[in-house]
Amino acid sequence: MAKQSNPIEPPSSFEDAMEELEQLVARIEAGELPLEASVAAYKRGSELVRFCTAQLDKVESQVKVLEGEMLKPFGADDVATEADE
Repeated sequence: MAKQSNPIEPPSSFEDAMEELEQLVARIEAGELPLEASVAAYKRGSELVRFCTAQLDKVESQVKVLEGEMLKPFGADDVATEADE
């Protein structure tokens, strides 16, 4: 089994956080954990989601700086417009 991180210890990377979160979700959904452990896993999962969200926000800010004002939302309408050109 993969190592379990200390609930207070932040993950070392976005990828590690996602992997741990996937494992926690799988264990909770499979019903492998008693109630107290499920609550602890849920708490850890919430911490991991906050960490991942912060990492994504940081990267988004970096991309905006690199792209300047040229960064635009990507949507289905954009694909249709580009395909017509």
